Amino acid sequence: MSRPTPATFNELYEKYSRDVFQFVLYLSGDWARAEDITSEVFLRIWTSEAEIRAVSVKAYLFTIARNLYLEQWRRERRKRSLEGDIPMPARQLPDLVNRQEVERVTVALAQLPELERAALLLRAEDELSYAVIGELLQIPEASARMKVFRARTKLTEMLDRSKS
Repeated sequence: MSRPTPATFNELYEKYSRDVFQFVLYLSGDWARAEDITSEVFLRIWTSEAEIRAVSVKAYLFTIARNLYLEQWRRERRKRSLEGDIPMPARQLPDLVNRQEVERVTVALAQLPELERAALLLRAEDELSYAVIGELLQIPEASARMKVFRARTKLTEMLDRSKS
């Protein structure tokens, strides 16, 4: 895909902004950060001179979003301790009915290593293939499969423990 025109940019934004937002929200657990990173992703697409070269446009957008999230996380890690609760979004996601269940899952997701969390979200939320997940995370396809498997196993265990 070449550099977007105003019309194609609007289509791109309408089609993918919600997916990018939800991906970053699940990565970070922070509504404001998800909004900021989503805006930055589309700003970078708009101002980029380079052509988009990825398996899919959505995968490319998620790669940018994940890299921006990691940049912010690294900067903040130097400034403060990472211990403590992950802030929950001030507003509910429109599609989610049970806020307590969402909080349980979000807290459990936050306890997963970042690479496993990203792989699981890309697979579960966006139904990307393991090959695409491997490309996005810059790991072999077999490693992507293993990361998703381990993340699912750990998440299931954590959620089972939190029910008791």
